Amino acid sequence: MHSLHYRASTSVFYRELRVAAPSVERIGIDESGKGDYFGPLVIAAVFVDATTQGELALMQVRDSKKISDGRILDMAPDIKTICPHSIVAIGPQKYNELYAKIKNLNRLLAWGHARALENLLDQVSCGRAIADQFGDERLILNALQEKGRTIVLEQRPKAESDMAVAAASILARAEFLLRLKRLSDDVGTTLPKGASPAVELAAKMVIKRHGKDRLETVAKLHFKTTQAVLAGLA
Repeated sequence: MHSLHYRASTSVFYRELRVAAPSVERIGIDESGKGDYFGPLVIAAVFVDATTQGELALMQVRDSKKISDGRILDMAPDIKTICPHSIVAIGPQKYNELYAKIKNLNRLLAWGHARALENLLDQVSCGRAIADQFGDERLILNALQEKGRTIVLEQRPKAESDMAVAAASILARAEFLLRLKRLSDDVGTTLPKGASPAVELAAKMVIKRHGKDRLETVAKLHFKTTQAVLAGLA
């Protein structure tokens, strides 16, 4: 009798597990440009369900840091085609205005994450989102308005290991690269990624060709690079 009772209980237990199993549907959020002196800060949000998760796996979607720029630019349009998404791009001029008011990069990031998430929630209904952890976990939650407040937001280190976050990282990086190229064309100087001696040289070229004021239209001025460049020109 005990074994029959055990099997019946186990059957009920597994049925309950199946019912309670969390949905694969989720929104992944990631950013690009945070550590780049030139170019925008871009935050992307991507909605993934069971179908698109399989398609993204076939496309070998993974953290954009592990993919070449050329491949990122190839993959992004395909991801946009199959997944509902939202991209928030904060150009250097707007970034500098916001940073002057907020004076905290993590709060600025949280504001961008919240906007991308809420824009996507206008397109899809979803109860769960995953983002990379940075700063105080309450920052994004506090920045969310009414539509986003009902979502369960999971923030964790190395969130790019999740397929939805990886897809978002690719869209964010692709948008960053396209906009950086556009800015380079505008000033007639190649604006390198990152924050290196080559970046400082490019900043000096921008100032020499267009004057100091032009720097705020292509660069994130709160970086130490700005002081180093201006000191070198003094």
